[in-house]
Amino acid sequence: MPAPTILLPQDPLNPRRVDPHFSYEAQLVRGLGGETALVDHDALLAGAAAEAVRQVPVGTGPAWYRGWMLPVAAYAGFVRALAQRGCQLLTSAAAYATAHELPGWYSTFEGATPDSVWLPAAADPEELARAAARLGGQGPAIVKDYVKSRKHEWHEACYIPDLADLPALTRVVARFVELQGEFLAGGVVLRRFHAFAPADGGAAGPNAADRPVRAAEARVWWVDGEPVLTGPHPDTPELLPAPDLTVVRSLVRSLGCRFVTTDLARLADGGGWMVVEVGDGQVSDLPRGTEVSGLISSLIST
Repeated sequence: MPAPTILLPQDPLNPRRVDPHFSYEAQLVRGLGGETALVDHDALLAGAAAEAVRQVPVGTGPAWYRGWMLPVAAYAGFVRALAQRGCQLLTSAAAYATAHELPGWYSTFEGATPDSVWLPAAADPEELARAAARLGGQGPAIVKDYVKSRKHEWHEACYIPDLADLPALTRVVARFVELQGEFLAGGVVLRRFHAFAPADGGAAGPNAADRPVRAAEARVWWVDGEPVLTGPHPDTPELLPAPDLTVVRSLVRSLGCRFVTTDLARLADGGGWMVVEVGDGQVSDLPRGTEVSGLISSLIST
């Protein structure tokens, strides 16, 4: 089997050139003897998958994507359009959905990640109350969709001080849905809030939940069940935590997806590391300056 090609988004201003955000990765791929091809991310979002992949040579064979996030439906169209050109993405549409959206990976990581429940974005207060009851009915939580939160609007559209306060719960969820708008992925997720060790190395303090704390997170990149890069989270690019991967390794292997990321943070009370998020490795961001040659080598040698 030929070495996989790395598909990268084209520059919206110059379709013959790679998007500047991914230019470093493109240079690394070529420097390591790999091949790249360009795809049109905007066309994929617009549902024009055949147009989006017209620069991918016919008969390309196996490929990985490294680019901006795609909704699950758009990714499925991407897979189909590439297949018609003789190019097979090594992450199937089903595997992408499993790793990219919380309902796909949650059952595998349950117990190692904050307790979570999900429901439709249009849920009424009674449905929200039942969902809150499944999380114990009281105590702090956060709201997100299947992929992202709005932690930069912490009090307005993310943090719920007490699940027992139904008016506050309803207000925060409604504001989150409003702000996400057309970019809302799947439905609404309620997650139990945990205080994580802050990035500045100090104590979290008794009122840590009252503000968004920059947690000292690590992003671990896995290829075929092996951790090929442990680096900083994009929110804290200056930090290089070293999480214990003993438990997470077995969970990633159980998930069965070939290329994924796990974001881990240490609990503020010293209780060890917790999985904050799981993601598809194709659309997970890399902080600038991260040494990624080992990751790229792993992808083009699979």
